[in-house]
Amino acid sequence: MSSDKEQTMKPSTAAKKLGIYLPAAPEDFREGLVTRAQLNDLIENPPEWLVQLRLTGPHPRDIVARKLGISISGLARSGTDDVLTTEDIQEMLQSPPEWLVRERQVQADVRAENKRVKDRDAERAARHAAE
Repeated sequence: MSSDKEQTMKPSTAAKKLGIYLPAAPEDFREGLVTRAQLNDLIENPPEWLVQLRLTGPHPRDIVARKLGISISGLARSGTDDVLTTEDIQEMLQSPPEWLVRERQVQADVRAENKRVKDRDAERAARHAAE
């Protein structure tokens, strides 16, 4: 069963897929529905506003957290604005506040624990396969 109507999405969904902060996007993007074809075109041939928004921000909190090397929860715990520009992020990385140092350590500990559990599970699976 096929439909002639093209699939559309809310601007917030399209912004999330593009990795941009919706309020910083142009009004015509924020106000209308986005088709799958339009989204694909934005991904393949990004207009200048999208290129600049991705380069300089402001960035949504998931991108901010990733660029800072912390979790979204860590960003929330910091009390810092969820939305930062690339310049703000670079300044924080060059002179990290105490909370950022702490949250980066928390993130490193989580990664180490996840690796330890994965390695343990792989070892157990290999032992069981050999039995």
